[in-house]
Amino acid sequence: MAVALPMESNPEIMNKYLHKLGVPEKWQMVDVIGLEGDALNWVPRPVLAVILLFPLSERYEHHRTQQENELLSKGEQAPKDVFHLKQVLSNICGTVALVHSVANNTHQIDLKDGLLKNYLKDSKGLDAAAKGALLENSTNILEAYKEVIEKGVDIEDNETVNNHFITFIHKDGYLYELDGRKALPINHGPTTEVNFLEDAAKVCRQFIEREPDHIGFNVVALVPSQ
Repeated sequence: MAVALPMESNPEIMNKYLHKLGVPEKWQMVDVIGLEGDALNWVPRPVLAVILLFPLSERYEHHRTQQENELLSKGEQAPKDVFHLKQVLSNICGTVALVHSVANNTHQIDLKDGLLKNYLKDSKGLDAAAKGALLENSTNILEAYKEVIEKGVDIEDNETVNNHFITFIHKDGYLYELDGRKALPINHGPTTEVNFLEDAAKVCRQFIEREPDHIGFNVVALVPSQ
């Protein structure tokens, strides 16, 4: 099994990793420098996905458990057209977030033959837990990230982090939150391709508001290259 290394919320590193996995260079991650007004206007469109990095905390765990229990008690099922996988390994949430970003936009991203395209092909028909187990065993995908970052970097194999990545996507007219630590995608209501970034930013602000004592939030978006 490959060692899973923590990911930085760094567009340059993310882009090298995505391109190594087979995402064409016409797509890239960029920083979202603010979550309101003019700061959002600087982000190239269309925005295919938004990734939020935030600190893990007791508040998050309480909110996650409450949210999951409510959904499961209502008999909610994962939407068939939304690709969602469960995170199995620690330190792999960054890779999960990137996979969620690309896998739910293959109608716009023409993946090259390679690691990610093969993984998505093999994952067809699997549930979220099985997709997560498949990713855990896709050592080439995990090793590809290690190859991107390890040159000239001292790596602690057992390093753990207290931050977490999640993804927001627009699918079939709705805004979905995809979290590898949650049982189901979270539907945050209607959105459109035009309003997706602004609507995702609102949810990101809710995460920040729930953690007034924490810093370390960061947002990136998957957009066309300039």
